Amino acid sequence: MSSILFEIRNGVAFITLNRPEKFNSFNREMALNLQARLDECASLHEVRAVYITGAGKAFCAGQDIGELVGDHPIAMAQILSEHYNPIVKRIRNLPKPVVAAVNGVAAGAGANIALCCDIVVASLSASFIQAFSKIGLIPDSGGTFTLPRLVGWQKASALMLTGDKLSAFDAEKMGMIYKVIVDDLFEEESKKIASDLSQMPTKGLAYTKHALNHSFANDWEQQLLLEDEYQQKAAQTQDYTEGIAAFTEKRKPHFKGN
Repeated sequence: MSSILFEIRNGVAFITLNRPEKFNSFNREMALNLQARLDECASLHEVRAVYITGAGKAFCAGQDIGELVGDHPIAMAQILSEHYNPIVKRIRNLPKPVVAAVNGVAAGAGANIALCCDIVVASLSASFIQAFSKIGLIPDSGGTFTLPRLVGWQKASALMLTGDKLSAFDAEKMGMIYKVIVDDLFEEESKKIASDLSQMPTKGLAYTKHALNHSFANDWEQQLLLEDEYQQKAAQTQDYTEGIAAFTEKRKPHFKGN
């Protein structure tokens, strides 16, 4: 059974972490498989949005501890350089929006991979845990960069040092995630977000995403210059021409991602 389920449907690539018996914790095979699928999403024009979720009751419990112990453990340096860092880099650099649909617990690297996605929604029964301190490690997968920018220094510090479990409701309240959806409607409504994104001007969304990436490092003047650059590129797309025509003609636009 594949550790990653993958399907492209109506412009959306659906990626499901598929080790439910291990709460979708990462082993090497799953990490490399996810990277390959993200590369496929980047290269295929038919993919205009990506939806990531977990099979079963969990989103992702982080690292499979079984790979860290035993006769042939994988070195931590290898796990970071070959597994998690490439995953979060691919998500942030992917020129298409990525929706994380957190259907259950998201712990450790699983939480931080979710939080690096463009839009994060969670079921009401989901939870988030910066579990690293429980075993003497530090947050990875970009967590020390992403979380303070989402919730502020003090909240991020407390969540990371204590390893406290955070409910989906509280995660939304503090700005960690975009929206909480009741369990019965979660799959339908979270997939609709990805579906709606897949019908939008894909290149314009990609330029927005890239501008947000750079905003973490740029000063005010640099960011204005970058906005100027990307706005000029966006104004040269076919979707921009279609958007203006649809607005003028008072009709719904039909964007094609060009």
